[in-house]
Amino acid sequence: MDLARSMTDETVLRALMQHRRLTRAELAAHTGISKPTAGESVRRLSAAGLLADTGERTPGGRGKGRVGSYYALTPDAGTALAVSIGPSGAVAEQVDAYGDTVARARRPLRTPTEPEAVAAALHELTALAGPLPRLAVVSAADPVDRRTGRLRKMPDAPFLLGDLDPVAVLSPYVAGPITVDNDVNWAARAERDATEGRTDFAYLHLGVGLGGAVVSDGEVRRGHGGLAGELAHLVTTGPNGDATGFIQVFGELGLRLPGSTAIDTARLLAAVTGDDPDASATRSLIARAVAGVVAAVVALTDPAEVILGGSWGPHPAILDAVSAVVARQPRPVPLHAATVTAEPSLTGARTDAITRLRTAIITASQPPGPAADAGPLSQAGDRWVRLAGPAGA
Repeated sequence: MDLARSMTDETVLRALMQHRRLTRAELAAHTGISKPTAGESVRRLSAAGLLADTGERTPGGRGKGRVGSYYALTPDAGTALAVSIGPSGAVAEQVDAYGDTVARARRPLRTPTEPEAVAAALHELTALAGPLPRLAVVSAADPVDRRTGRLRKMPDAPFLLGDLDPVAVLSPYVAGPITVDNDVNWAARAERDATEGRTDFAYLHLGVGLGGAVVSDGEVRRGHGGLAGELAHLVTTGPNGDATGFIQVFGELGLRLPGSTAIDTARLLAAVTGDDPDASATRSLIARAVAGVVAAVVALTDPAEVILGGSWGPHPAILDAVSAVVARQPRPVPLHAATVTAEPSLTGARTDAITRLRTAIITASQPPGPAADAGPLSQAGDRWVRLAGPAGA
C-alpha cells in the first residue's frame, strides 16, 4: 500500500511540476489515475506541506458541473541553486521545480584570480539568493576532485591560482547536498541534452582555457580522480613541427594574455580570420595542433563525433580548418560546432539542479526508507554531500 501511494504521489507531483496548476479532475485526466485516488494524493501532499489550494476555481454551477479547485506546489516545496565559476565571472541562479529562474546575480572575476576572491564573490551571491535552497549544483572552470569536490590546482592554470573548496564556501547557504563538477563536463551534458541521440561524443572546449569531456553511452566519464578530459598538457604538433604541449602552442604563437597562460581569444580570432598569408599560416598551425588533440582523443575514447565549443573553437574559420586536417587522419571523425552557446556550463548545471530538486521534493513526499543511490558521497567538515554521479548525468 505504501508503495502504491508513493508512486501515486510521485505521479501527481510530476504532473504539477509540468503543468504548474491542476484540479483533481485534471490530475486524473493527465495521469490516468482515478479521481478519488488523485483526491487522496492531493490530500496527503497538502498535509505534507508540498501542495496548496491556489484559491483559483473553475467555472461551475448552473449545469456546468462542480466547481474545481486548482492545486499547485507550495513555495515551501523549495528551490535549488545553480552556480557557475569561470573567467567571465561568478553567477548564481535560484531555480524552482517548474524550471524557472526566480533569482539571478553575477559578480565579475579577474583572470587569473585567487581562491579568496572567488570565495568572497560566492558569499555575496548566495547572500542575495533568497530562501535557503534545498541543494546546489556548481560548475567550476578548473579540475574538480571527485572525492572531495575541491577545485585542484594544475600547472599552467589560466584561471584559478590555487585550491578552492566550493562545498565549504556554500554549505552555510544550502540546506542539503552540493554537487560540484568541471565546467566542460556540464557543457557536455548541456550539449547531450540539446541534441536527440547525441550519446557518444568528445567535447573540446577551446576558449580562454582548454578542456575536454568524454560522453559515452550518455554518461560523462570523469576518470578515477575527476581529471578525465584535462587535455591542456596533451602533446601535439607545435608551430615548429615538434612535439609540444597543447597549452604551450599558444604561448609560442604569442596568443596568450600578458603574464598568464590564458589564451587571448580576441587576438586569436583576429589572427586566424582573413585571406592574407599570415592569417592562413596561423590558422593552419592552430588547426594542426587541435587536430593532433582530436587524434589522441579519438584513439583513446572512440567517439562518434567531436564537438568544438568555447569562445573560438566553433568559429567557422577554426572548425573548417581543423575538419580539413582531421579528414586526412587515419581515423577521421565528424566535427561539429557546439549547439549550446549561451552559458553552456551554467545551462548544464541548471538542468541538473532542476532534476535533483524535483527528485528531492518527491523524496520528501515519501515515507522514510533506504536512501536511493544518487552518487558517491564525500565528507566536507561534519557534513556529507553528494558529488556528481549518475543521478545528475
